[in-house]
Amino acid sequence: MSDSKFTTPSDQGARSGGPKMVATIAAMQDFDRYRDLSWEGSFEDYLAVVRQRPQVTRNAFQRVYDMVISYGTEEYIDNKKKLVRFNFFRDEIDGGKDAIFGLDIPLMRLMNVLKAASENYGPEKRVILLHGPVGSSKSTIARLLKKGLEQYCGTADGALYTFKWVALAETGLASGDADEFDSPMHEDPLKLIPAEWRAAAIEKLGLSNDKFRVRVDGELDPASRFIFKNLMQRYGGDWGKVIEKHVRVRRLILSEKDRVGIGTFQPKDEKNQDSTELTGDINYRKIAEYGSDSDPRAFNFDGEFNVANRGIIEFVEVLKLDVAFLYDLLGASQEHRIKPKKFAQTDIDELIIGHTNEAEYKRLLNNEFMEALRDRTIKIDIPYITKLSDEIKIYEKDFSQEKVRGRHIAPHTLEVAAMWAVLSRLEEPKKHNLQLIQKMKLYDGKVLPGYTQDTVKELRKEAKREGMDGISPRYVQDKISNALVSDAGEGTINPFMVLNELEKGLTHHSLITVEEQRKRYRDLIGVVKREYEEIVKNEVQRAISADDEALNKLAANYIDNIKAYALKEKVKNKYTGQDEEPDERLMRSIEEKIDIPENRKDDFRREIMNYIGARAVEGKKFDWQTNDRLRRALELKLFEDQKDSIKLKTLVSSVVDKETQEKIDIIKSRLMRYFGYNEVSATDVLNYVASIFARGDTKKE
Repeated sequence: MSDSKFTTPSDQGARSGGPKMVATIAAMQDFDRYRDLSWEGSFEDYLAVVRQRPQVTRNAFQRVYDMVISYGTEEYIDNKKKLVRFNFFRDEIDGGKDAIFGLDIPLMRLMNVLKAASENYGPEKRVILLHGPVGSSKSTIARLLKKGLEQYCGTADGALYTFKWVALAETGLASGDADEFDSPMHEDPLKLIPAEWRAAAIEKLGLSNDKFRVRVDGELDPASRFIFKNLMQRYGGDWGKVIEKHVRVRRLILSEKDRVGIGTFQPKDEKNQDSTELTGDINYRKIAEYGSDSDPRAFNFDGEFNVANRGIIEFVEVLKLDVAFLYDLLGASQEHRIKPKKFAQTDIDELIIGHTNEAEYKRLLNNEFMEALRDRTIKIDIPYITKLSDEIKIYEKDFSQEKVRGRHIAPHTLEVAAMWAVLSRLEEPKKHNLQLIQKMKLYDGKVLPGYTQDTVKELRKEAKREGMDGISPRYVQDKISNALVSDAGEGTINPFMVLNELEKGLTHHSLITVEEQRKRYRDLIGVVKREYEEIVKNEVQRAISADDEALNKLAANYIDNIKAYALKEKVKNKYTGQDEEPDERLMRSIEEKIDIPENRKDDFRREIMNYIGARAVEGKKFDWQTNDRLRRALELKLFEDQKDSIKLKTLVSSVVDKETQEKIDIIKSRLMRYFGYNEVSATDVLNYVASIFARGDTKKE
């Protein structure tokens, strides 16, 4: 039997270019970056690094603050108030995966706390507590800070260093045959300089500069302190020999996955919870080797506080912690120290950030035993978004057409879902004779006649708890998902499908406990449907009147007439050639479409004439499309003129003549081209608007 058809794996690899493929992948590696991140040197080398770049010795608060600022900021004015947007929270690291929208004010408060902490003004001794309703981005903010710090410490600006003990085998201080011992809490090498002459040494060596003052506080961890003391005894107190022979400095890369510099603690039930999860525990296997459980080398410094040293620790649902844990938290925040079992208090350097929902926070306020924690907490409210355009961005991020393959999302589907969510979070206006939907539009930057930026400021001021209640984005995302996987819609989901899902889900919503609240949310569904009706009526009207030639003729006719009216001249009739009075009926039929009353018509016409004159002075031609009010008036007038010829209401009947069908097909093509509909959704929306007009005609009869 021939074996010519059989090949070994190496033969297959050679024939398919296996080694070449490995080489292709290998060529992607950045060796220079790998060398930078793997840097190792003597203590002397490290002092040279510090002298050149003293910011490598920053504490955790300074590093986190600088990390956020490194991404840049943008200033903008919102309702006469100067706000700052921090680009970091757009999540450029992950392509916007954890981007945060509409929370610039709470994030400014957070950054003010971090800035004050980085300057040692007091907040560095507090727990930063993000407080707000479920799904308001509290954990996302914490996740972003952790992710950002991981990425930042891999850059030249974010570099930091730690050390390890070497050549220990001959000293008997190592474990077994090991010759090295890493600093278990990844401490700054400058901590190796005894505290009593550390500040003087830093000053004498000139390690600080005008921009940054080097300051490293605290003592070595128990294990490193034990090794240091024994080595000092071995060399007769010669610190220089200890450092020269037994210390190597290396670059430190923070990583949550590797449990280096970034920790996360989640509360569990009381039976499975032990404070050693925060502060480390004895390694019983090493007691036999070292002879005592009080030998620090027999201790695992792997509690979350130990792990997070030099970086961040996140406490998930922090107020659900057992009281015993809260005592550890108090010491860690106020004193920057923890108490490992059987050892002296140990210094830590880390940002402590926790988050909690409103129910847990109210419990804290009512618990007199928690006064110490309240006193050591800086609370930052993280509310729901109350700006419609920002809420829409959340759903566009998760349900963009690129992400949702095989299903067309009809225009305004995500918008109406966001609209309902935002309305649920707003408080009813107490004055100004405003409807809730109008308040939402004002918050979103829309201009409404009779209302100013001062109105918006006043509205926000009177509604102090706005955004702390209402519907969570998670609920809305779940219902959009339900609509996407349903069989209805012929491959398309539309606003009504999503609104129906949102309304159905209210019956079993776990966070709605009061029937009155459920009824309010259902009523808001009706408000959103009426608003959507106006939106699509407007779009269909624009599609019908999107006849450029007809619009240009109507615009030219209107401009000729108001010019003659303003100059008290006559208009030449293009058909008869006769001079005639300006066509008041035509002008008013256009102006009435945008609710310009009879007594204000002269003001509007003068406004248009002044605009035409200003353009002429600049040597530019007047374009009616640049004036939004005039454009809208002309579109509505043309729609009114053409509506009857198209016979939209015949769409709801089963028989449509050929001429009408051709006109309808043109409208559908415009809806698809200008507004983003597909064939199915354009047909649906046209049928819906036709039924509205048919309903209106029936009412008139």
